[in-house]
Amino acid sequence: MSAVTSDDLDLISAASALLLRSYDERDHRVAAAVRGASGSTYLGLHLGSDRVNVCAEPSAIANARIGGEDAVHTIVAVGMDATGVPRVVNPCGVCRELVRRYGDDIRVIVDHSGELDVVQPADLLPIPWVRAQTYDS
Repeated sequence: MSAVTSDDLDLISAASALLLRSYDERDHRVAAAVRGASGSTYLGLHLGSDRVNVCAEPSAIANARIGGEDAVHTIVAVGMDATGVPRVVNPCGVCRELVRRYGDDIRVIVDHSGELDVVQPADLLPIPWVRAQTYDS
């Protein structure tokens, strides 16, 4: 784990501003922000329906790739707390797997027992899912 930087706080603020602007209990519960290798920030928003939910993190990563980023440097997600204040939330299992696919060195801002920390994808998912292999007999 490493300390949160002022750039990380800016990323949290960007995701928080998006969530405050777009929050809807059913449709848009989480916002995310990604810093690309270029230093640019890309946002993502949770999309929900009765049957399908798409997390905010993949949306932010997709926006970074669409924006021409070759790599993701840092990612954070925020959700609304009970008082209506955006707070850092940790990635779900699917997002932990997805983030790792985009780089083992991505900085992931997390809430660690009420304190903000920065971890690597391997810290989130130490034993990642792997596709079953077929063996020739």
